Amino acid sequence: MIHAVDLFVIYDDVNYIIRGWVNRNRILISGEPVYITVPLQHASQNKRICDISLHPAPVWRNKMVKSVENTYRKAPFFAEVFPVVEQLIRHEAESLSDYLAYQLQTMAAFMGINAEFVVTSRCYKNKHLSGQARILDICRREGVTTYINPQGGQMLYDTETFCGAGLDLRFIVMRPLPYKQRAAGFVPYLSIIDALMEIGPVEIKHHLDEFDLIETAFPVS
Repeated sequence: MIHAVDLFVIYDDVNYIIRGWVNRNRILISGEPVYITVPLQHASQNKRICDISLHPAPVWRNKMVKSVENTYRKAPFFAEVFPVVEQLIRHEAESLSDYLAYQLQTMAAFMGINAEFVVTSRCYKNKHLSGQARILDICRREGVTTYINPQGGQMLYDTETFCGAGLDLRFIVMRPLPYKQRAAGFVPYLSIIDALMEIGPVEIKHHLDEFDLIETAFPVS
């Protein structure tokens, strides 16, 4: 999605999702998808992402780096990709939001994506709004003409409302594009670490182009 836009909004002043994808992802270990998780302090679905801190102990960083190293040391692009991944894991940040924003921006730059980033908790001061109204406010302030959301948001936003505000609403749908993995078959929905280790930062650009932008078929009730 970052590749598909000019401005990427990091929506960090919304509630944290327990057992979601905010602070965890999956890599292939011995051919099986396994979660790697950043431990947090007192995380709760009643707290905003920007108000949550990382666990201060260094041991989890060392463990995660070693896990990635052991898993992908024989991958074709390990020498090129691993230093970047280690840098991201070891990045010193107290705030979960700062840690994730640094990861997104650094990894985007590594893959040659030139999108601009903005973090909602630092800019808009519109927490009194919620849901669709808040998104519309952000779009108005940025002066954008198109808003792109993951396809899972089709039940949340109404095309006619966005159209009335002068906005083109689109949802991004990735096309399946398997690549050679260290598994018996192709395992989808892994961390970008896996694809970069196997096909590298040049070939990944072909995968980033494999998406469609669709209109929602589900009006908001």
